[in-house]
Amino acid sequence: MAPLDAHLSPQLQQAVVTGLFVAIGWIVVAAQTRRRDAALRRARETDLQRALLAEIRAHVFALEQQTPTPEDAALLIARMATGDFVPTLPQHANDRIFGAVIADIHILPAPIIDPIVLYYRLLSIMGALATDLRRIARNDPPRAAQMMADYLSLMEETRDTGIQAIRVLTESLQGGAEAVNRMLDADETASAAQMAQRLPAELAQMRDRLAARDVSSRSSDRRDR
Repeated sequence: MAPLDAHLSPQLQQAVVTGLFVAIGWIVVAAQTRRRDAALRRARETDLQRALLAEIRAHVFALEQQTPTPEDAALLIARMATGDFVPTLPQHANDRIFGAVIADIHILPAPIIDPIVLYYRLLSIMGALATDLRRIARNDPPRAAQMMADYLSLMEETRDTGIQAIRVLTESLQGGAEAVNRMLDADETASAAQMAQRLPAELAQMRDRLAARDVSSRSSDRRDR
């Protein structure tokens, strides 16, 4: 007699064994599904990152070519202030890929999302500013010249933000989110070190300016007397 025959009927034993196999099958299928979904998610993350990297890199390269030197920027702004020059500005932002994948941006690792979104936000502001600048360039040259100065400054900020997004995406594709976190931590440490190195000199300059201002103030008081 089987050990369980004294407690369970053969039919009940068969039902228990059948239920056990079904439960094990569910567990195995669930595990396989999770692995498959994780693999699909990783593949989707990689595809998104490669596409965004290509778009950002192409436009950052264009921004580097378009950014004028300080001397050329000053000349450009001065010419705009006279009202006899309207520069050619891009009509459309380079954000087609971002616009197509924005609904899935949340699946990317958290450290990657912020620099990407910030870059495209600045790109959108650049486009809006360019539209306003073209609209008023002929009618209000002084204001257009000031807007051009803001536009050029924004162009540099967008380029620098794009370079950071490229660094983050490249690091993520090579080593994942952990590699990105290590890179950002290293950047923060280097920035703090540079600030600590500059701070004594900046404080000394501030003290010199305050001392010079104090001397000038005392001299002025003596003259008034």
